[in-house]
Amino acid sequence: MKIKNILISQPRPVELEKSPYNELIKKHNVSIDFHKFFRIEGYSSIDFRKESKIRLTDHTAIILTSKNGVDHYFRLANDLRIETPDSMKYFCSTESIAFYLQKYIQFRKRRIFWAQNSGSDLIDLIKRHKTEKYLVPCSEEHNNELSDILDANKITYVKATMYRTVAEDMSFLKPDKYDMFVFFSPAGIKSLYKNFPDFVQGEKAIAVSGASTAMAAREAGLNITIEGPNAVAPSMAKAIEMYISNNNKAK
Repeated sequence: MKIKNILISQPRPVELEKSPYNELIKKHNVSIDFHKFFRIEGYSSIDFRKESKIRLTDHTAIILTSKNGVDHYFRLANDLRIETPDSMKYFCSTESIAFYLQKYIQFRKRRIFWAQNSGSDLIDLIKRHKTEKYLVPCSEEHNNELSDILDANKITYVKATMYRTVAEDMSFLKPDKYDMFVFFSPAGIKSLYKNFPDFVQGEKAIAVSGASTAMAAREAGLNITIEGPNAVAPSMAKAIEMYISNNNKAK
C-alpha cells in the first residue's frame, strides 16, 4: 500500500513547519494528522490515601522513570501538605528527568542521580545506596520490569500509584482514511481499540516507538511495519521517512 495519509498519536507540534514531520510532508507529499489518543489523569489526594495507605514521609529516596512521575509526586505532596525534606535523594532513569526536577526543587548533584546510558546504570546507582527506603511513583498501567529488578537486588521500595491514562474520545476519526498509524506508548494502542473495537489492520502500516509499545502492539494482534528509533534511524520521523522512501518508490 502506498502511504498517503498518516495518523500520529501525539499532539500537533507547536511549530509544525520547524519539525521533521514538515520535511516528510513536503518531500513525500503525504498528509499527516496529529491526535493525542489519551490523557494523564492524576489521583486525588483522597483517592491516593484510600487506595495506597502509603505515607510519603516514610521514604528517604524516590525512583523516577518519567516526567509524569515527577509532576504527580510533587502535586500529591503539595495537596497532602507534605514538605519534601532537603535530605531526599532522587534516582532518575534519564538525565532529562533529573534536570526536569528543577521545576520543583533546587538542583543539587549530591542528591540527584541519573543513569547515563541504560536501565542497568540506574540499578547500579541504587545498589550503591541500598539502605535507602525507596518510593516509586507510577501509573496504573505500569509494567513490573523495574520492580522485578529491585526485588532481585533486595532493594527496599514501595510502588505508589499516582496517576492513570484515560482514553480520549476519538469517535470523530475515520480509521479507514489512514494508511499508517504511529504509536508512542501502549496507552495509545489501548485507546485505539477502546474507540474502535472492530479495528482491522489489513494493509495499513503500523509504526511503534519503544519496546513496550511494540509489545503492546503485538499483544493486540498488530503486525509492526516500523519499529524505531534505531541505529539507522535515530528518530521516529526518520524511520518513517526511510520506510516511505522505499515503499512508495516500489508502488
